[in-house]
Amino acid sequence: MTRSTFLMLFLFLTVTQTSAEAQHRIVFLGDSITEAGANPGGYVSLVADSLQKISADIVVQGAGISGNKVPDLLGRLDADVLAHEPTHVVIYIGINDVWHHFEFDQVTGTDPETFENGLGELIDRIEQADAVPLLCTPSVIGEDTDSDSEVNIRLQEYAQISRSVAEDKGTHLCDLRVAFEEYLTANNPDRAYEGILTSDGVHLNADGNRFVANFMVQQLKSVLEP
Repeated sequence: MTRSTFLMLFLFLTVTQTSAEAQHRIVFLGDSITEAGANPGGYVSLVADSLQKISADIVVQGAGISGNKVPDLLGRLDADVLAHEPTHVVIYIGINDVWHHFEFDQVTGTDPETFENGLGELIDRIEQADAVPLLCTPSVIGEDTDSDSEVNIRLQEYAQISRSVAEDKGTHLCDLRVAFEEYLTANNPDRAYEGILTSDGVHLNADGNRFVANFMVQQLKSVLEP
């Protein structure tokens, strides 16, 4: 997806109300999962639809770009997120930080220390801008969450890093990894790599978008309620 197309989607999600008018301005910051989530039927769009039914004073924006890792989010945080004066920022990242170590020749993943420090810096900068960060654990690379593959084991380690950063910072944790594990344990008895919540083991299918949207709405409700 081109940068111009991304910006058009960004504006589409905010067309009903400007950020300056809204009581709550929620930005989803992430990678291709979030970029696709801004499309109709995507999890960001579904969250926007659900929260708008609760209050017209809630605006939801998507700020996902394919291939992004934690260092990429740090590089564009000001322009793509903080410039829109959010009240809440959901950080959904970590897949590429792990996956790029294994699947791609021209790029590399993020080492654990850089990942941990980068998440901490994201949280600090969001809070300094008077917004509330919500940190997600990375979801899945393959829907057999009990797999002993190296990539799945590494993803578990990075999910634990996210949990530790959230605990250390006192940040609201959205443990998406655990939510996926619980759902897939019950609904993927054949331990398939894909096809339950994802189209390819990573990117969400229609059921996955609804699943993540429902999860995110519940998480946001818990921090939006007075």
